[in-house]
Amino acid sequence: MKSVLRLLLVSLVTLTFAGVGFAQATPATPATPAKKVVKKEEKPRATRVLGEVISVDAKAGMLTVKVKDKEMSFAAETKGALGKVKVGDKVRVSYGEKEGKLIARSITEARPKTEMVKKAEKKEQPKAEKK
Repeated sequence: MKSVLRLLLVSLVTLTFAGVGFAQATPATPATPAKKVVKKEEKPRATRVLGEVISVDAKAGMLTVKVKDKEMSFAAETKGALGKVKVGDKVRVSYGEKEGKLIARSITEARPKTEMVKKAEKKEQPKAEKK
């Protein structure tokens, strides 16, 4: 009788653990699929450059600016922005890169910083008074 009880107990314990093992083998799937998160494309920060206009092609929307020792060519975002720019003007160009091309977002006339002008005037005044 003891051996029959032992046999039943062992088989019952084996079936219990086998059932738990099968329950864990299948991953739980949610009833509704998860929504895909769509990230907005971030605009890269605009880079600014200060230089002298070498050439302007308003029809093609192209602008070439000499910056320090190199020349940079920009495609204008709006062709109307190039109407006011002339060769020889000092300009400040805010641009970004798109598909390997430099795209000028804004083109403005370069103005000297007022602080720099005031410092330059202060330096020149004492020299003039000493003579």
